[in-house]
Amino acid sequence: MLSAKSAEVVEATLPVVGGAIGDITPLFYDRMFAAHPELLRDLFNRGNQANGSQRQALAGSIAAFASALIAHPDQRPDAMLARIAHKHVSVGITNDQYRIVHEHLFAAIVDVLGEAVTPEVAAAWDEVYWLMANALIAVEDRLRAETALGQDGLWRPYTVVARYQETDEVTTYLVRPADGGPVPPSRPGQYVSVRTVLADGARQIRQYSLSGSPDGALQFSVKRAAAGTAGAPDGEVSHHLYEHLHAGTTIELTPPLGDVAPADGDGPVLLASAGIGNTPMTAMLAHLAATGSTRRVVSVHGDRDQLSHAFRADLAQLTAKLPDATAHVFYERPLGDWPAERTGLVDLSTVAVPAGTTAYLCGPLPFLRSVRAQLLTAGVPAADIHYEVFGPDLWLGQDA
Repeated sequence: MLSAKSAEVVEATLPVVGGAIGDITPLFYDRMFAAHPELLRDLFNRGNQANGSQRQALAGSIAAFASALIAHPDQRPDAMLARIAHKHVSVGITNDQYRIVHEHLFAAIVDVLGEAVTPEVAAAWDEVYWLMANALIAVEDRLRAETALGQDGLWRPYTVVARYQETDEVTTYLVRPADGGPVPPSRPGQYVSVRTVLADGARQIRQYSLSGSPDGALQFSVKRAAAGTAGAPDGEVSHHLYEHLHAGTTIELTPPLGDVAPADGDGPVLLASAGIGNTPMTAMLAHLAATGSTRRVVSVHGDRDQLSHAFRADLAQLTAKLPDATAHVFYERPLGDWPAERTGLVDLSTVAVPAGTTAYLCGPLPFLRSVRAQLLTAGVPAADIHYEVFGPDLWLGQDA
């Protein structure tokens, strides 16, 4: 809980700090990477740093946490903290790195805001930072314990036993532990982190959703992102995997992590996705079919066209296995005479959303915002709408 004195100061200065975040975060990252270049090379996503999305995500998380403390002083935003903690554990963030972030973040705040950062203001925001940091450290320590991880035990080598070309852009990899040991447990909707060594020696990390749960193996799917121009690092890992990850090769993975997974129960479920966002939804649908679920299941997917729609056959086959399931597919530009149930963007006004629905969403941020708004209009409570977003979460604090 934020102290009363600090709460007053944070509430008064939140507009100023929030308004300057766009200047503070680039300076913070520049300072931190100058002092610790290994963090950019081996920990942070160089593509997200180049396009600014990681910087926006950091700003959003701190501002959202501070706002939550002010709006609900007796509550902690556990859902937001859990989402961040899973991401941190999945890339190997360590507890001592919170002090590195604190040092360079607060130096950047002082550089940008100058005399406005009085000792009282600095102390109040310092309290906010360490409330958030210590809460995250506690959650992350618990996650490491639950997955039998120590600070140095994150990565494990896996051997690729098969790869499947889902579409021209999407490839599925089937992997087993190289040491012959057991596959770690997973839940549908979770992801693994993949660490690969690129041509320049950088060890870059990316998260990819599990797209199924075959016995004795892990299965994840990768969409080749558009390559960056003028030397930008966008898509460097997905292209590297496409070129170099074949049957018989070895790759380093983390155990499955992620806080978005279907809860047990018998109420209706809606799975909504766009593009490659259907990877966790395919895993959820496969889990429901494999367990003989009798729940009402509504699957909704939006894609560019039939050829870009990965797991198209899986959607039809898994839906047919469930006794009370329907699938609704929207194509922006359907090809030829192929049957398309819907044309255009996902529009839930044409889909029957059962009362009592719990919804799970995955896709680009504009899709998530649009579908969430449509679900709220359809009467689904905000607390029953859960989402997964690939890359930095620019929507922290919104899912409440």
